Amino acid sequence: MRNAVIECAGLRLGASLSGNPSDPALLLLHGWPHSKEAYDQVIDELSPHHFVLAFDLPAIGDSQGLPRSAEKIELANVLLTAAELAGAHSIVVAGFDVGGMIAFAAARAHEKRIRGAVIMNTVVPGIDPWEETLADARIWHFAFHAIPRLPELLVGGHEREYFDYFANVLVGNKEAFTERHRDRFARAYARPAALCAGFDWYRAMPADAKHNRSHQKITVPVLYLRGDAAGDSPEDYLPGLRAAGVANLTGGVLPRCGEIAPLEAPEAFKQALLNFARTCNTDRRRPETRASA
Repeated sequence: MRNAVIECAGLRLGASLSGNPSDPALLLLHGWPHSKEAYDQVIDELSPHHFVLAFDLPAIGDSQGLPRSAEKIELANVLLTAAELAGAHSIVVAGFDVGGMIAFAAARAHEKRIRGAVIMNTVVPGIDPWEETLADARIWHFAFHAIPRLPELLVGGHEREYFDYFANVLVGNKEAFTERHRDRFARAYARPAALCAGFDWYRAMPADAKHNRSHQKITVPVLYLRGDAAGDSPEDYLPGLRAAGVANLTGGVLPRCGEIAPLEAPEAFKQALLNFARTCNTDRRRPETRASA
């Protein structure tokens, strides 16, 4: 694994890279409140036949600069462009939590640039069971994070303590989530701009939901994965994705896993991703790209 900074759309995006750019690419996206280090255990193991890129989302961790919009369609464009600038082609994009929302946006709005999308441990804004999720008292933080400026005021300087609450609730495999991970994720959001960027993902969700509610056929293969620790099933999410237009959809369960799949269940995540990518990349011809600085 090697570190890189890729300049794109006026941003500097920190990335962990492994493998050969001539191979089909795997673009890995983290969620809130995490960083690209969530993928550290799997990057090298995925790379013998893939060019693997794990990005810090804009303004988080090693990435600098706020994007012009936190809407997931814009973030998908920025991250795909950065991956293409790094030499990626035949891209399968995978993300958990907010990263999964971005993966869906890539499949919906940028499908000519990718070969497949993996959505993990998240609900997609505007797509069933979105409204049911928002009504769940356990998801109180979606509304709190969407309030302008107040979350930054209350959480700034207390990132570790605040993030620990969510880790304790959402992580299924507690032994896999060490003090080191907790510290590193908290540091990734310690800058005011980083904390703001993370909350902006929630502030943009009403716009994401409005965009996603308009039906559009999505032909790129999509895999929806869910850890078994939360007690729900992929079957709770697949009907909504099909109704939204996903034509080629499969689901799967990751054992002993909560929200952070590549960290909590690295072997199961790795095998699921490789098996899916194998079905997406039947040849090595480059799909349409639009990489530009």
